[in-house]
Amino acid sequence: MNRTIRRASVFTLLLVFALLVRATWVQFYEGRALADDSDNRRNAIETYAEPLGNIVVAGESITGSARTKGSDLAYKRTYTDGPLYAAVTGYASQAYAPTQLEGIYADVLNGTDPRLKTVTDTVTGGRAAPGNVVTTIDPAVQKAAYRALGDKKGAAVAIDPETGRILAAVSTPSYDPTALTGANTAGEAWTRLNGDPDKPLTNRALRQPLPPGSTFKLVVAAAALEDGLYSSVDERTDSPDPYPLPGSSKDLTNENPSAPCENASIRVALQYSCNNVFGKMAVDLGQDKVRDMAEEFGFNDDEQDVPVRAYASVYPSDMDPAQTALSGIGQFDVTATPLQIAMVSAAIANDGELVSPHMVSRVTDSGGDVLEDHDEDASARRIVSSSTAEQLRSAMRTVVDEGTGSNAQLSGATVGGKTGTAQHGENNSKTPYAWFTSYAESGSNGKKVAVAVLVEQSDAARSEVSGNGLAAPIARETMKAALRD
Repeated sequence: MNRTIRRASVFTLLLVFALLVRATWVQFYEGRALADDSDNRRNAIETYAEPLGNIVVAGESITGSARTKGSDLAYKRTYTDGPLYAAVTGYASQAYAPTQLEGIYADVLNGTDPRLKTVTDTVTGGRAAPGNVVTTIDPAVQKAAYRALGDKKGAAVAIDPETGRILAAVSTPSYDPTALTGANTAGEAWTRLNGDPDKPLTNRALRQPLPPGSTFKLVVAAAALEDGLYSSVDERTDSPDPYPLPGSSKDLTNENPSAPCENASIRVALQYSCNNVFGKMAVDLGQDKVRDMAEEFGFNDDEQDVPVRAYASVYPSDMDPAQTALSGIGQFDVTATPLQIAMVSAAIANDGELVSPHMVSRVTDSGGDVLEDHDEDASARRIVSSSTAEQLRSAMRTVVDEGTGSNAQLSGATVGGKTGTAQHGENNSKTPYAWFTSYAESGSNGKKVAVAVLVEQSDAARSEVSGNGLAAPIARETMKAALRD
């Protein structure tokens, strides 16, 4: 064989070897990455080749799958009462990444979760039958909160304090997830929803922390009682009215200048929402002790999963004394989600113990066998002593029976609560946020519930914006539904 032919042969063999190496690399090393690539349409074709599993509320599926026409995606997701449950389900879209429970349990709902495979599936290599996600949501409570919020911009969360089950998670204005499911129609809906200034895609119940205002005074009161700064909610405090902010020429005043806030006890200070008392209390305790108590309740937790990842509620660090005073009334850089504020009331209602909040009861395979049991796995941790919790419940009852939370009164039930009106904008130039958090116990069946309501924006005149005026009636309707026989 002459030299030219020999060299050509070697070169050809090297090319073949390079192709084999490249093919092996792609198949065994890059194959998974290519298969998982969001731009690989085969994934969407496979996902929507069969009906998806369902999200279940009170034994009824609130999701479904519909046959498509003229598309290589055989099925698309459908929703029953989509706007009502959007803050729970999120959406499963042929065009966009899934969100909320649809996103977290996508593998279960489309049958690709390895736990769903049977022996037959393993042998044949076929996709398993999809599983289902059973929620803790009570449809009556969800509907009551949704209807009570109406056309207001806001949110409501209701928790069973003894079990941690989230009975309602509502965000308004809402949207219909069905508009985002079809590949051909999702783009227009996506543009419209993202361009809406009211931000209907934002889950205000779990994922929009805002200043909690005076609802945060419950955390400061808990810190004062646990620390021993005051021995009971009826001990008079050392609180001048107005309270001169340390290192500042400004005073911390009260909304109602005639309220008996000077040296008021914790009970009276909660009843009249006295800023001077809790501002000074936060300074007397020091920001570290207040932060420790806030974190016990769940603030500053970047991994708060229910199982949807909730945004962290924040109690800040490195404040000067004046800023610490403002933090004591839920202002400065303090922020909280309605979920977090509901957790505060839930722990107080449950004798000082916080059961981990969750809105999924269990995850099952197609036959109903349980893959995850979040009710059984729910953990509890003590936040405050039983004595502190009892005293705070008593003071919260005074708020509803004789104070600023009268609109939450509910016949046949014991109700305690705390109002909040949080400043919004520089020098409070924008409409304030109205908050209300509460607990209730039925006198007939012993049921309990903890609720937090945020009204971010309404049609009410600025002078009429208050926790009692806007948020407490929503909490009342939510509690009423939760305590029904």
